[in-house]
Amino acid sequence: MVGRNARRGGNGGDVSSPPLSRDGVAGLVCLAGSLLLLWTSRGLPQPALVPIGPGFYPRILLVVTAVLSAALLVSDLWRRGRRPVAPAVNYRLVLLAFLIFTAYVFLLPVLGYRVATALFVGVLQATLEPPRDGRGWALVGALALGAMLVTYYVFEAYLNVLLPRGRLTGF
Repeated sequence: MVGRNARRGGNGGDVSSPPLSRDGVAGLVCLAGSLLLLWTSRGLPQPALVPIGPGFYPRILLVVTAVLSAALLVSDLWRRGRRPVAPAVNYRLVLLAFLIFTAYVFLLPVLGYRVATALFVGVLQATLEPPRDGRGWALVGALALGAMLVTYYVFEAYLNVLLPRGRLTGF
């Protein structure tokens, strides 16, 4: 009874919530880390003849991370006092996702990037939210194929990154 009254403020009022939830703390930590790394990236050498140096892509990534972290922090502060109750953590799904990712890492050199990535995305999507009907399975397949194609062409064609070829598939 004492603890219940203490949680309700002693007079039956609302429970005082902490200033930041887990999302807010995560946003604050990521924002601070991004800004710190962005500041330290100023020391990277700048080539004289090429406008894009070694720090170009990391700085883009850090700016995007800082903006998204700030958005997470602001949205947490905006929802203060109106936060929904967090659902229970499903550790079974965390373990399954870890096992699927581990299998992806080991299958990548065997099957190659394209086959392994399509399988990884499809299996992970079906595990996290199992499709209920044929249309759901078609959507999972389309997302897996689309994610593989977009990432393959961005890295292989645009960024000229050689992706792993499979020992069994040859591509």
